[in-house]
Amino acid sequence: MRIGALELNEPLPELREPYALTILRPWIDVNNVGTLLLNGLETQFGAKELGRLANPGNFFDFTRYRPMLYLEEGIRKVNIPNTTFSYAKREGENDLLFLHLLEPHSLSEIYVDSVLRLLRTFKVKKYILLGSMYDAVPHTRPLIVNGGAIGGETELDLKKSGAQQSRYQGPTTITILISQRAPQFGIETIWFIVSLPQYVHVEEDFLGKVRLMEVLNRLYHIPFDKKDFERAGEQLRLTNQKVEKTPELKELLPQLETLYEVRIKGKEGDIGPKLSPEMEEILWKIIGKDFGEA
Repeated sequence: MRIGALELNEPLPELREPYALTILRPWIDVNNVGTLLLNGLETQFGAKELGRLANPGNFFDFTRYRPMLYLEEGIRKVNIPNTTFSYAKREGENDLLFLHLLEPHSLSEIYVDSVLRLLRTFKVKKYILLGSMYDAVPHTRPLIVNGGAIGGETELDLKKSGAQQSRYQGPTTITILISQRAPQFGIETIWFIVSLPQYVHVEEDFLGKVRLMEVLNRLYHIPFDKKDFERAGEQLRLTNQKVEKTPELKELLPQLETLYEVRIKGKEGDIGPKLSPEMEEILWKIIGKDFGEA
């Protein structure tokens, strides 16, 4: 079945006031936090494939999102990058849609409109965008989550979550129009972006995943995978070891912690504190040395 630019599997499932859990690559998927989280939830809930873009080449530049060759039982196959959707039903709770969005390079308005039509087709109650970005934060403190909301219920959710109200201004993604336009169709929107230390680069950031899962568990009764706590603990242990071997970072860390405390205590509407030029120079030198994976 076609809905805009999307090809959906039939018959379409009947979902109960679903929440659309959404990630966006690569813009806000630093250290693959969103991908890790959504893949884990799909496995946990036994999600079923719902659909994808019918012609992804209309929207994506495949010299930037490279197709991948792989072997399956000795036969060479090609995996073409695409935006994909799946769903899962929950007993006694809102059902779930999982949206793996790739940022489009062209025909963006059609892309956005197609996703909005999908949300309307399944009468989505809340559109929840999840992601991660690098920030001037220390690994020794609870990770900051920034967020925003449009809608009565989601604004209450934002307050309950403990996330800081985002005051970001600057370049963004065209897919932000999904969050902006969905409320016109009775779909409330909310977004949570976890801040990750700029000096830690990992393929799978379990500290970031656990932090976002805390929010989802508190608001939407989505259970944890206990193994993630063990993986997050191991990541923290390895990061501490790396810091001990990096004198420049050991010197910088107390200043990042001070900056963190000022930021946490800041009042609504305040302009957030920034690193001094000297601190920025030290931090970028550390990053340039490839501080490495935890």
